[in-house]
Amino acid sequence: MNVLSGILIPFLGTVLGAACVFFLKKGIEAKTQHFLLGFAAGVMVAASVWSLLIPAIDGSQKMGRLAFMPAAIGFALGIAFLFLLDMLVPHLHINSDSPEGMGGKKFGKNAMLFFAVTLHNIPEGMAVGVVFAAFISGETGVGLAAAMALSLGIAVQNFPEGAIISLSLAGSGERKAKAFGYGVASGVVEPIAAAVTILLKQWIVGVLPYLLAFAAGAMIYVVVEELIPEASAGKHSNVGTIGFSLGFIVMMVLDVALG
Repeated sequence: MNVLSGILIPFLGTVLGAACVFFLKKGIEAKTQHFLLGFAAGVMVAASVWSLLIPAIDGSQKMGRLAFMPAAIGFALGIAFLFLLDMLVPHLHINSDSPEGMGGKKFGKNAMLFFAVTLHNIPEGMAVGVVFAAFISGETGVGLAAAMALSLGIAVQNFPEGAIISLSLAGSGERKAKAFGYGVASGVVEPIAAAVTILLKQWIVGVLPYLLAFAAGAMIYVVVEELIPEASAGKHSNVGTIGFSLGFIVMMVLDVALG
């Protein structure tokens, strides 16, 4: 029951964020959007360090001085994986008119905004799944509190993501109910990715440190390639920096206090 709750908490954050479309008459102001994007980036960076990379290194202590190897290799593979998805999957970043990926011209703007959010929800779902798999296996010293802290931290950063996607779609003329549906659907991939990772636990126990670092690399790719540039674009870039700092602190406190 704790594991099921853990993989659903991040999705709840997306749903609650997407529901903002029913309560906010206007879209999110640029200043607020920069803060929220920065906050999400801060949460993801802190989660990558405290919830993923450090446990990956701790779980490789038997390698002695080479304990960093699984973390380094997994991190690099996570970066490469997201780079490949970024090149292949058609998507459109918020506040951008230039689609990325292959075949972007075949899809409408709303569909590609949806793909963009879904694209970086995949590593977040994998991160939750691999942390709970590590908890269940008991191989890396990851406790239930630490796993729940990661879920809660990702849920916190999913809230502004869900709000941004639904409000952006509503602002472009989409009906509120449909915009809400897009926001919710963008987060569905997270519990699915988490559940699949956990179901594969018996086959991945031996490479858990690599997978923890892989999820960290994938999340950092999203932060550097997407969230930070969007939080810093145009005016109010300092607001994005403040949001990043607060998000980092919140996730760090959650992981240390609960872990």
